[in-house]
Formats: sequence, C-alpha cells, structure tokens
Amino acid sequence: MPDMTDTAYHYGVIKRAIEVIDDADGRTLSLDTIAGELQMSPAHFQRLFSKWAGVSPKRFQQYLTLGYAKTLLHDHFTTLAVADQVGLSGSSRLHDLFLRWESMSPGEFARKGAGLSIRYGWFDSPFGLALAMGTCKGLCGLAFAAETGRDTAFADMCNRWPQATFIEDKPALAPWVNAAFAGVGQANLHLIGAPFQIKVWEALLTIPSGQVTTYSQIAASVGSPKAARAVGTAVGRNPVSWLIPCHRALRKSGGLGGYHWGLPVKRAMLAWEGARAESA
Repeated sequence: MPDMTDTAYHYGVIKRAIEVIDDADGRTLSLDTIAGELQMSPAHFQRLFSKWAGVSPKRFQQYLTLGYAKTLLHDHFTTLAVADQVGLSGSSRLHDLFLRWESMSPGEFARKGAGLSIRYGWFDSPFGLALAMGTCKGLCGLAFAAETGRDTAFADMCNRWPQATFIEDKPALAPWVNAAFAGVGQANLHLIGAPFQIKVWEALLTIPSGQVTTYSQIAASVGSPKAARAVGTAVGRNPVSWLIPCHRALRKSGGLGGYHWGLPVKRAMLAWEGARAESA
C-alpha cells in the first residue's frame, strides 16, 4: 500500500508526467525525455515515479495508452452478480482492507441531511489532495481536488446534503482515511443516497481492484438491464470515490466514459491499480 508521506506532491509529478506521455501521441518516451520535460534529474524522477506506481516509467506507459481500457475489458472484466456477492450483507473485501458500510434510509435521504452532523478534513492521497467527509457511522464523502480545485470540490460535496451541519474535524476522519489509502485499520462507510443510487454503489463495491465492468453490466446486476443511462448518472453521483470504485466502470466500447473529479484522475487510478497488481 502507498506511503502517505508527500503523496500529494508525488501525484502532482505523476499528473505532469501523464500530460507529457499523452502529448507523445502513442510514442514510448525515454526516462531522460520525460524527466527533462518535468525539469527533474532522471534519477530523482525514476525514484519518485517508481515509489508511486510500483513500476518503472517505461513500463507504466502501457497503462496510460488509450487501448488499455479495452485490454482491461478483455482480460480483467468482471460480470457482476450482486445477489451472490453483496446480498446487502454490509461487508466486502476491497483494496486489501476490510470495508464495512451501511446506508441511510430513504426518509433520511429525503431530508437532505437535516439534523445530520458531517465532519470534514483535507488529506494527502495517492491521487492528489482529497476531501474526506463523514458522519459518526463512517465516511460519506471522498472527493479529489487535483483537477477541480479545493473550493469547487468542497462546494460540490456540501451541496449533496444542503441541510447538514458541516464541522471541520480532520482527526475524527483520519483512521478511516488511513484505512482507505494506506491499508491501516478498517474503513467504515455511511452511504447517503437515493435507493437506486445505493444499489448501484453496492454493485460497484463488488468490483475487485485491477478489474473493470461496464455500465450495462451494472444495470443488469441491479435488476434494471435497460437502465444503463440511469446507472451512469448514479455512478457519476457516487460520493465516496475510490472506495466505491466508480473509476472501474467503463463503456461497453472500452471508452473510459466520464469521471466526476476529472478523467486524468480516473486514468491514474486505473493505471495505478494495474501496475500494483502486476508488481504484487
């Protein structure tokens, strides 16, 4: 699991490297070329990159190609069977940690957070600065600000539960966030959403790290095979990114689709998981 020290800085380096690799239009770039574009020494860049990705920059480039999503669908496709895998039991293995969740009742959701105290804090993560939010029961929000910026990410999350009271309290959330990103302890989730959204999010929780599925497969798994578009909307409204792995949902064609916190973050997540699976 990642070392949480300076992870936001590391992701900034990776983000810039991804932009350089993208500009190469499919050509494999040398270590010296990428490091030069980032104005870093090759040795320093190699060390930072390998620490974050777990593989060399040369090897990592294959995970950032446009064809990688299609490779994932071909070689690492998961057919969801929610009734068997989830069964609404409230627990699932994810990211090599034990994750527990419970959902808010429809009536509580309809009150838009009225009477609910939500604590929040900013944390470094392997994918840049992250905003965590949680109730007394667990994390209810996890957003990434690398593409959107802090103010936009914070406003986006607060607008989901406009009647809630928001209290800055980073220490209260730290154990769950450490479990999410560093594999230390157990992460609890408190899913706050409409019933259909929660069904979709529970389906996402069954997708193993390093594997993917499609929006249409998720629709079939929740009993609404013709509702792929509605599933896509629910996936996009997932409030706990990464732990509820909406980045593992792809279009049937192999396209990445959208990502609420920016496609560069989604690509980095899929590539990071692919590299870690290879190096495990």
